[in-house]
Amino acid sequence: QLQLVESGGGLVQPGGSLRLSCATSGLTSDNYAIGWFRQAPGTEREGVSCIRRSRGSTYYADSVKGRFTISRDNAKNTVYLQMNSLKPEDTGVYYCAVREYYCSLSRAEFGSWGQGTQVTVSS
Repeated sequence: QLQLVESGGGLVQPGGSLRLSCATSGLTSDNYAIGWFRQAPGTEREGVSCIRRSRGSTYYADSVKGRFTISRDNAKNTVYLQMNSLKPEDTGVYYCAVREYYCSLSRAEFGSWGQGTQVTVSS
């Protein structure tokens, strides 16, 4: 059974850092991509970053380029999102999701999701 489990969220001050993890299980192929999305109250879920498992190709939303870094540990079936220089507007529930083959930052192109982890950036 396919599962994605996020962890690592919390409360952090502006300018601080957090590292999120997305542990996956039940994937039967190596040809997939993991995306990170976030959703603040009253807003649409937006794509933040994505990584392809096989090639390690990475993609970022403009709003996080230079501050967030996505990486993978294939041996642990885990994808990480290192978030630095956090801003209050980064607050939201962060989700990871999986799709076949290629990366995307479009929510509609991902079919399996984790339960989310809350990130709050506030002084």
